[in-house]
Amino acid sequence: MRVIAGKARSLRLKTPEGLETRPTTDRIKETLFNMLQPYLPGGIFIDLFSGSGGIGIEALSRGAKHAYFVENNKNAIACIQENLKFTKLMEDATILKQDVLSALSGIHEKEADVIFMDPPYDQGYERQALELLGRQSYVTVDTLIVVEALQETDFSYVEVLGFSVTKEKCYKTNKHVFLMKTGLF
Repeated sequence: MRVIAGKARSLRLKTPEGLETRPTTDRIKETLFNMLQPYLPGGIFIDLFSGSGGIGIEALSRGAKHAYFVENNKNAIACIQENLKFTKLMEDATILKQDVLSALSGIHEKEADVIFMDPPYDQGYERQALELLGRQSYVTVDTLIVVEALQETDFSYVEVLGFSVTKEKCYKTNKHVFLMKTGLF
């Protein structure tokens, strides 16, 4: 796994050992960031269920002003720290070493530009996180939320939470679902 573009371009990133994390492949990451690029320059990026930190590091490399990395696995946290030091992006990062659902209220920004989450599949964490995100002041009608999930994961409930699906990008077994707050709540 490597940084695709920007100031840390081509640098190889470490990934945690074991099966607890699923690093996003370079090909999928490149496709994702081609869609995210307009939101990144000078923006606030929040990487939930960060794993190795590869997504948040890519955002910083491509011009995000600051990135939050939220992860509770100690091996993954060590990996994020090593990757941030190696890419020289540590000063633009905040690592929250805690459960995602607990961490959301500890982020104190006026507005988040992009929130990315790649929770463990089929556990319902994306719905729980979206319920909490809908109540955070930093999630505005301009905040883009991207959820990585299995292709068959149903997102029909998001309207009840005050979000709408603006786009879905499907891959072989998983997909990225792009959401924005509707402004109705």
